[in-house]
Amino acid sequence: MRLLVTGGAGYIGSHTIRQLIAAGHEVVVLDNFTAGHREALPEGVTAEEADLLDAARVGEIVTRHEPDAVIHFAALIEVGDSMRDPRRFYRNNVVGSMNLMDALLDAKQKRGKAVPVVFSSTAAVYGEPDHVPIPEDAAKRPTSVYGETKLATEKLLDAYDAAYGFPHMNLRYFNVCGAIEGGQIGEAHPNKTHLIELALLTALGQRPSMKIFGTDYPTPDGTCIRDYIHVVDLADAHVLAVQALQDGAPTTRYNVGLGHGFSVKEVLDAVDRVVGTPLKREIEGRRPGDPAVLVADSARIKADLGWTPRFTNLDHIIETAWAWHRGHPHGYAAD
Repeated sequence: MRLLVTGGAGYIGSHTIRQLIAAGHEVVVLDNFTAGHREALPEGVTAEEADLLDAARVGEIVTRHEPDAVIHFAALIEVGDSMRDPRRFYRNNVVGSMNLMDALLDAKQKRGKAVPVVFSSTAAVYGEPDHVPIPEDAAKRPTSVYGETKLATEKLLDAYDAAYGFPHMNLRYFNVCGAIEGGQIGEAHPNKTHLIELALLTALGQRPSMKIFGTDYPTPDGTCIRDYIHVVDLADAHVLAVQALQDGAPTTRYNVGLGHGFSVKEVLDAVDRVVGTPLKREIEGRRPGDPAVLVADSARIKADLGWTPRFTNLDHIIETAWAWHRGHPHGYAAD
């Protein structure tokens, strides 16, 4: 298949396009390169520099490349920023997605068939869950503007499917981490907010210490528990999803996670083991809105698509991330 991947130069996108190419697909990347990196793209991949807010440009790219399916990553993701600047997030994440869907609708009217879409959603659509592990039919109560924009895009896709016939799969993932084996590409977000990335940058001496926000949660060691999914396992889920849609699978949504979690202390202890030097830790109070436990129920994607995570050992997950950060201490800037 010829696949259009929006945000394909980002962290998850760049790993996914490698898995797509390995599966025999042709990939066209659409990215504005504000957070993505050209250096993360494999040699020979067609890259179109464009912003989803430029509706005419998006339409031209879709018309020219005639993709068989789309994987839609491109979005702003920083939760804190979304609360400070909701207009920017709604415009980029929701209006940008609508521009993409309008381009695909125009293409459908010309070609006579719909282009299926795999959408990069998030566990943030659930907010504070009533039960864990969290099933796909759990209540949707996002506590951030970021989560609201992802849920709004899911509803947008559902509406376009109901009215115009656009099969799609929403993949809701939890805490994405790790890097491709060998460390050629990895996590290099402009704003550093992810626990494992922050811990490894601390190990490299770029941060003075690691803060632990709350040690009095109702968990075995008192710190928050999260479901960590390796980026390559997540990329595999996208490959399976786009193939299933192409084979006629119906619209649905899937959680993508390990199905069990690790606490903040467990993650930091694993980083200590992997890097060989204990991190300096500072205990702070709880952050407002941090649930004690967030863990995915991923039984549905395993049963329907045969997805099975390969990276389940926490030390191994961190070793892959450490290989990237140690070889690229300043991300792609020094390459």
